[in-house]
Amino acid sequence: MVKIALCDDDLSVLKEIKALLEQYRIERKRKIMCMDFCSPLELLAEVEKGMCPDILFLDILMPGENGINVAKEIRQYDDSVKIIFLTSSDEFAVESYTVGAYFYQMKPVCAENLFRLMDAVVPECEKLHEDCLLVRCKSGITRIDLGRLEYCEVMGRTLVFHLENGKLLEGAGSLDELCEKLAQYDNFLRLHRSFVINMEHVQSISYKAVTMDDLTEIPIPHGKCSEMKKKYLEYVFSRKRVFIS
Repeated sequence: MVKIALCDDDLSVLKEIKALLEQYRIERKRKIMCMDFCSPLELLAEVEKGMCPDILFLDILMPGENGINVAKEIRQYDDSVKIIFLTSSDEFAVESYTVGAYFYQMKPVCAENLFRLMDAVVPECEKLHEDCLLVRCKSGITRIDLGRLEYCEVMGRTLVFHLENGKLLEGAGSLDELCEKLAQYDNFLRLHRSFVINMEHVQSISYKAVTMDDLTEIPIPHGKCSEMKKKYLEYVFSRKRVFIS
């Protein structure tokens, strides 16, 4: 199920886009669900509570709040949501991409353009569902794209997730529970009791440590170097990567 949120202070626009999305759902036989908001503050309140839409249609010019600023706040909770800005002006086109906008849709929105856009974004969201992790953080529930997760370490009773953009997320749980959830993915390897790494983000392996893309050195337990190198090389060759020794 792909979850879509709409936010526009113009109720006629909300009604129009909802009708087009319902038409799309029926014609394309897609599993989608829509939630609509006429106030950015209502939208932000739900995001802070843990709402994680896959797609967000967001008006830029709204009373009291600029859509670009709303998107910046949402990005603090969710790096993965596909933000599609709605506007009748191209004034903010460049600025919209500073918050990782997926698309900049000019109003009025016609069925042909919306259907073409949905045909592109919905499959991406469905794929993301397969490769994401929902984590309960202090700020609420956050979605992590596993492709962007470099490694995770446990500190006391807290899991610290290190993402490729340098962002850190803290969540509750144990490393054992996390490893169970990641067992279906062959790119994650538990280095020892305190770390699990994403082998897609390994830069090098020495006899004493694994160096990640962010240059963090994670120590290898004594006597485990050969085993770790073997597992890493098996993963590299399974992906048919070129390896030069």
